[in-house]
Parts: sequence; C-alpha cells; structure tokens
Amino acid sequence: MPNRLYNYFLQLIKKKLWRTKLCLLIIFIVDWGGSRVSFAEVSGLDMYVDVTEYREGGDVDKQTHKIPGLTHYSKVVLKRGIMKGDNDFLDWFHTNNGSQVEKRNILITLLNQNHEPILNWKLVNAFPVKLSGPVLIARSSEVAMEELELAHEQLNIETV
Repeated sequence: MPNRLYNYFLQLIKKKLWRTKLCLLIIFIVDWGGSRVSFAEVSGLDMYVDVTEYREGGDVDKQTHKIPGLTHYSKVVLKRGIMKGDNDFLDWFHTNNGSQVEKRNILITLLNQNHEPILNWKLVNAFPVKLSGPVLIARSSEVAMEELELAHEQLNIETV
C-alpha cells in the first residue's frame, strides 16, 4: 500500500509540477510482500558471467580460449526511511531459522512521468541476508534510513 511520499510524487506528476519541484525524478515501486512499496534507493541490480579459460593441448600459439561459465547475481539492497510501527523488514529477516528462510519473488518496476510501468526487474527466490539500521548523528537533520540486503537466485529484466 503506497505511503504519503509515494502519493505526493504521484500528485506532482499529475499536476506536471515535478519538473519545477525536482531536478530529476526517477519513480519506482517495489512489490516485495510488505506494506510499503516506495523506497529511497534500490541498488545491486546487476549480473555477471564467469569466464572459463582453457587451452588445447596441441595449441602452438600458447593462447587460451574463453567460454562463458556460471551466471552470478549481486545482492540487492533496498533502502528506505524508518516509519513508526513498520517492522516488515525485521519480521521477514527473522524468518531465517538457520536451515530455512521465507523466500519471495520481488518485482521492482520503473515508472515513467505518466506513472506507467516501463521496465521490470524480477528477483526470483529472494531472501534477506543483512538488515542495517540507521546512522544516528545528533547534529544531522537527515531521515533515519534502514537497509535490507537480499540474496536471490535469478534476475529477470523485462520491458513492459
């Protein structure tokens, strides 16, 4: 369920005020199974392939050949402001009992200026591996942020 910040951005877009209020506005939502879908930041949406080198026995050039190996996915970090009464990150993190954990499929959707989906990242069988609380600085006026780091088995990218 969207929160107040999400609704504020949506109203800016509908009123076409976002160009004057914000220099750059990237709007995305994260359907992760919790009550809040808006986040300040999502990072780690990348994948890479190992390169396996081999040399043929009769190769006189002393060169190696390269073939693709296993595909790896970086851990994804969800970052958001802390709100009173919202323990969704902590509750999901505590589903890990050492041998089993609640795995979820996560959908991250990038929206255009008309609030229409343009790109989806789907994390398959994601589960929390690290929960970080805020950095508290007395002289700062920054919002207290929490981060949830997720491991996952697959990353699918789809245009809508």
